Amino acid sequence: MPPLARRHFLTQSLAAAVGGGLTIISSQKRSIAQQAAQPTAEPNLIIENARQAALDILKPSKKDLEHGLELHRQSLVFDGYGFSPRCAIDGERLKKAIAAKASPLELKDMREDMGMTRCASDPVERKEFEQAWQASGVSCIFQNAGEEGQDPMILIKRLANFTYLTDMMKDFIVKAATPDDIEAAWKAGKRSLYLTGNGVPITQAWVSVPDEMRYIRVFFELGIRMMHITYNRRNMIGGGCAEPANGGLSDFGRSVVKELNRIGVIADVAHSGWQTSLETAQVSEQPMVASHTTCKSINEHIRSKPDKVIKAIADTGGYIGICCIPSFLSAKHDGDINAMLNNIDYVKKKFGVEHVTIGTDVAYSSRNSKAENKKAGPAPRTSKAWRSLWPEGSLSSNAKASQTMAWTNWPLFTVAMVQRGYSDEDIQKILAGNVMRVARAVLKNRSIR
Repeated sequence: MPPLARRHFLTQSLAAAVGGGLTIISSQKRSIAQQAAQPTAEPNLIIENARQAALDILKPSKKDLEHGLELHRQSLVFDGYGFSPRCAIDGERLKKAIAAKASPLELKDMREDMGMTRCASDPVERKEFEQAWQASGVSCIFQNAGEEGQDPMILIKRLANFTYLTDMMKDFIVKAATPDDIEAAWKAGKRSLYLTGNGVPITQAWVSVPDEMRYIRVFFELGIRMMHITYNRRNMIGGGCAEPANGGLSDFGRSVVKELNRIGVIADVAHSGWQTSLETAQVSEQPMVASHTTCKSINEHIRSKPDKVIKAIADTGGYIGICCIPSFLSAKHDGDINAMLNNIDYVKKKFGVEHVTIGTDVAYSSRNSKAENKKAGPAPRTSKAWRSLWPEGSLSSNAKASQTMAWTNWPLFTVAMVQRGYSDEDIQKILAGNVMRVARAVLKNRSIR
């Protein structure tokens, strides 16, 4: 087949199979997979260009493409760590707040609130939001629903945003409290969010160890099902991945891991240092994870995990979630969809397919964002955020490589695994089975009722 004809065939096949349109199916008998088969109702160049960028690298055969897309349509797909499609802000509203001398914190909260929830009130943003979900074929996201840190008053902000979002869009997306909720939403043709808090809420009053940990249960009851042990920096629990010293868990940190096990919250060491990650696995009596990371043996990076840590996590029954960040995947920061698959291959072959999934750590952003940001004007300059401890060069970007792993390219992740000879059963474990297994186990084994 001539190159141009082949490109046309691949593009048309993908568009027909996983279209980014907005057909909303009211029948409870029609699954997300069937919705994803609807043709594109409206061209979206962000989605189409990302697809083409990945297709240009993968160059799948007709057989692999069609089988991969069909398998994706039929499968529950669970992003092991990520973000709902991001809405554009209301530029005029933010501009007025800036003119009224709103504080940097007020402006930050406004931006986050609008970016996370505006699709619930603005028809244009809702359309964009639904289109991205449909193009991805994703059933559920382990949603970042807590700012990076330990303060309960800060952690609750994003949790409130996503509680509101799912309350206001129940016909399309729900907040899942259990893996059964995720499966039920998928069968009903809806999407779901399973929430991660991005930090262990501690009182920071330093009265006693039990007092410090009492908000873990509160946040569990509010819907949080996974928590970061650390985020880049060292805290009272353990060492962060970006600290120069490779410190492990503190004595308090060991108590925290045991409390997470008791309450039924998954311990996540994605942003923890290697020794802290290792010791968390050694202390945990329940499956635990590194939800969005890479393999040090392929590319050494502060956010990667060495074999010793991966094995320790696998020994708990947990998993490694491979992310879609080029600089984490490649020393040259040119990591693309193949680099991501290379990491999946590595964990699958060395530690077992039961211990790997995809935690993208990326989001789709509304096409309207650029125009709305322009209306708002430049944001006031502020000091570097405490959580943003990124050594120079560790967070460099590569737009072209990132495009191949765009969040809406999830169907092509499945196609790529088909190309590499993965069995359908193994692919479905990676797409969702492994995350669901761990989520069920940690809830089932919780010792508090």
